[in-house]
Amino acid sequence: MAFPQPRTQPPQLTQHLLRTVDCQQGAVRAVRFNADGNYMLSCGSDKTLRLWSVSRGTLLKTYSGHGYEVLDADGSFDNSQICSCSSDKTVILWDVTTGQVTRKLRGHAGKVNSVQFNEDATVIISGSIDCSVRCWDIRFRRPDPIQILDEAQDSVSSVKVSEHELLTGSVDGRVRRYDLRMGQLHVDFINSPITCVCFSQDGQCTLSSSLDGTIRLLDKNTGEMLGEYTGHKNNSYKLDCCLSNKDTHVLSCSEDGHVYCWDLVEGSLSCKLPVGKAVVQSLSFHPSQPHLLTAIEGRVQVWGAEPQDTDAQ
Repeated sequence: MAFPQPRTQPPQLTQHLLRTVDCQQGAVRAVRFNADGNYMLSCGSDKTLRLWSVSRGTLLKTYSGHGYEVLDADGSFDNSQICSCSSDKTVILWDVTTGQVTRKLRGHAGKVNSVQFNEDATVIISGSIDCSVRCWDIRFRRPDPIQILDEAQDSVSSVKVSEHELLTGSVDGRVRRYDLRMGQLHVDFINSPITCVCFSQDGQCTLSSSLDGTIRLLDKNTGEMLGEYTGHKNNSYKLDCCLSNKDTHVLSCSEDGHVYCWDLVEGSLSCKLPVGKAVVQSLSFHPSQPHLLTAIEGRVQVWGAEPQDTDAQ
């Protein structure tokens, strides 16, 4: 007797607002999920970094030590450390529990736009307006980076790390992928300043947003254009883009107060989230669940595929 195949569930869209968190740290420059998605980091123009519970929206810790606004942050795989970067030209390594500064890394000649740990949190990668990407080994007390990548001809706006590969986006209109294991550099020319780059979840593609108001999906190995996504507004600000946790949708911030969500394969607009009346500066998708964080002005909003269960509150 043959049993019917289970019906595949349609991808879930994060179109229900679950809660709004007033971060009270000036403008929120970036918002990020931690490794397991239970917590979030908000980067403030008031020079602070804050750790929150996503499910309750409660503040757990405030990290103070930067001399100017915090622009990006990342949590380690084991949730014990946080790295952050700032307009003060520094990268800071924090102890999550104590809130103390573990290391303050200096060397960039201008504001640091983007920062991320490698997979086992032994190296911090930072990209700066000084056109360089710096790799800092945090296992040792040496003050200098172990490697400086200076191929960019303009500000490095975004860095992402995936196993042995490093992806960078620059205002010079190029997406650079460094294969650290093979010692190779692959370059894709977009011809418009890049604001954000990321890998797909399956590691086969790269996604990049640029100031011509277009998101591009490229085959990682061949550079072939697999998809273009337009309709949002992005011609002045450094805005985030990302893929959903199952690579079914492409999401982007927009200067018109919305987050746009496209079907990855069809390229059609699946939904348009009304976040607010200002520029949506940052977003972050949950690593395993259909949940989305968005940052607009001084607020962070949590979105889900299902309405909030008020009985569970």
